[in-house]
Amino acid sequence: MSATTDARGSRVIHSARLVEADGLVEDAWVRFEDGIVAARGTGSDWTPADEVVDAAAVAGEDALLTPGFIDIHGHGGAGAAFDDGADAIRTARAMHRDHGTTRAVVSLVTGTIDALARSVADIAELMRTDHDVLGSHLEGPFLDPGHHGAHEPTLLRHPVAADVARLLEAGDGTIRQVTIAPELPGGIEAVRMIVDAGAAAAVGHTDADAAVARAAFEAGASILTHAFNAMNGIHHRAPGPVLTAAADHRVVLEAIADNIHLDPRVIKLLFDIAPRRVALITDAMAAAGSADGHYDLGAVKVTVKDGVARADDTGSIAGSTLTQDVALRRAVEAGVDLVEAVGALTATPAEAIGFQRSLGRLQPGFIADAVVLDAALDVRGVWVGTAPTR
Repeated sequence: MSATTDARGSRVIHSARLVEADGLVEDAWVRFEDGIVAARGTGSDWTPADEVVDAAAVAGEDALLTPGFIDIHGHGGAGAAFDDGADAIRTARAMHRDHGTTRAVVSLVTGTIDALARSVADIAELMRTDHDVLGSHLEGPFLDPGHHGAHEPTLLRHPVAADVARLLEAGDGTIRQVTIAPELPGGIEAVRMIVDAGAAAAVGHTDADAAVARAAFEAGASILTHAFNAMNGIHHRAPGPVLTAAADHRVVLEAIADNIHLDPRVIKLLFDIAPRRVALITDAMAAAGSADGHYDLGAVKVTVKDGVARADDTGSIAGSTLTQDVALRRAVEAGVDLVEAVGALTATPAEAIGFQRSLGRLQPGFIADAVVLDAALDVRGVWVGTAPTR
């Protein structure tokens, strides 16, 4: 079933196991009114609506109902890259919506300051009409050259205050996340600027040790960009940024659960050391939902083979071909509890970017974004509610 985005009128979804970050409710129903959750309950005590969806008929007797998935870090899909403008964003978002991702932050790879300023301004304008776009994420250019991954190293730069301020101003309050290597000259000051502007500062693509990571978190950084990837790992005498983030209850750890970026045992480890603070992201590039072949990721040439994207010049992993429904399955296969895994797709990412009062739960007053899945965790229905607020 393709996603439906008509938020008008009333809708009831019933006969489902309701799964969200707060737990699981058997034989549940949820009522939507004009794109907002109006009520919920169990059994058959729901009243008629303009549309009635029997989840068991759609997805089988063990049908699951979850809030809509939220991807706070992705770069494209369906052959389209988010860096290429509104039409490309819409193409990629349509594919990801069909896989349960009802809202997303548009991530941009490293470019020139001029190009990034234009892009975040264009995304701010797009948000006026495309309410499934939650804002932008600058994954660069303030990254460590030694951990550049699939970012063009010649475009990396130190976080000079004037550049940071220009990008934040161009985004007009719609930049949700900025990934930064805090050890760079001016890095900690830039973290404070980003947070003061209402965006989340994320530690990533970094050579930071535990002490520098801790200083960034004390300065207000609240996300760890794709944990373990493009950063120092865990050593028994050098815990690095991952354990530092896990020990800080203010920090959300992104995870790419595709069994390529992270071994399944490491996926489970992240949930164990940072319960309710893992956000399952895709980091998807244009090849997600598309074929193997040659693609551009910003200024970097990428080849995708057997679903694995690698930069042509360095061979480093260059994003993923992941969708969030697959991330859910991989996390559960790794031993993560279903409620925890769903929370990592819904409530946790919503909170990480300041939408915890409107997205990520199917509670009265929240936005009526919903996904129905079958027992195998395949998406069978997607519904998108009204425009969200922070």
